[in-house]
Amino acid sequence: MSLDCFAFAPAAPRRNQPGFTLVELLVVIAIIGVLVALLLPAVQAAREAARRVSCLNNVAQLGLSLHNYEFHFETLPPGVTNADGPIRNEPQGTHVSWIVKVLPYLEQNILLQRFDQAAGAYADANAQVRAVPISVLQCSSDPVPYINEGGTIARSGYAGCYHDTEAPIDKDNHGLLYLNSKVRFSQIYDGTTVTILVSEALTTTGGLRSSAGGGMPAARGIGDGLGWVSGTRSTLRNTSVVEQGQPFLPLPAVQDEREKSGSLFVGGFGSYHPGGVNVGFADGSTRFLNKVMDPAVLRLLGNRADGEIVKPF
Repeated sequence: MSLDCFAFAPAAPRRNQPGFTLVELLVVIAIIGVLVALLLPAVQAAREAARRVSCLNNVAQLGLSLHNYEFHFETLPPGVTNADGPIRNEPQGTHVSWIVKVLPYLEQNILLQRFDQAAGAYADANAQVRAVPISVLQCSSDPVPYINEGGTIARSGYAGCYHDTEAPIDKDNHGLLYLNSKVRFSQIYDGTTVTILVSEALTTTGGLRSSAGGGMPAARGIGDGLGWVSGTRSTLRNTSVVEQGQPFLPLPAVQDEREKSGSLFVGGFGSYHPGGVNVGFADGSTRFLNKVMDPAVLRLLGNRADGEIVKPF
């Protein structure tokens, strides 16, 4: 048999496999980078929106606790208790804040039982309670630690409204929570829907110091340090200025007032949310007030009985 019968057919020529060029890879990477750059701001905005809603819920819970207190005692709690006024941002006096009064309505009964109100906010007997951070008093957008490095001082990210302008905390303030106040709902003559009860407040890391700390003028001193048990800057604010990255009123005006008032300076509401602050009203409602709103309207919202008509805000 001839071997020619077993001859193999010639093999088919191999084709080059297609692949990505370097230019194509770079284009794909660039497109992915652009998409990520477009997506990240949206993700951050969504996260901040969630944090703002969480903060608004805290404001609502604080408002509810104040309403429950009023239901039992037929008056709102005093913004701060002390034998006399005006309240100075100094470690002298009783200075027990409204937050202490509403602890049972925040499910913090044990803290109230351990807190000696007669001894005052600065007493050594209350050191243990002062160091307890309370979750409902913490805004998730606030980057400042809610307890100092030594773990001895907790603070609040929220404050009650004591007045409609920058003034010392005293017995004749126009808000709802001020020195030894006992405001009934029937005394909110302007209406509960247009009267601020509680809102957010800023404190800086420099203001977080112990009761033994000195340093800066008292406007930045002990009131911030004692956090939620202090009745000064930390737990009471007014509506005359809102301290933010972009405040309702220019920061130079705030600084001038701070320097002029010294230890009597209190300051306004503020938050780390872009665009404004979360506010709780006396009727139990909550709103986000935009930073571009008229400061004059904001002042009207801080006065319980000015007799003025508040335009839509």
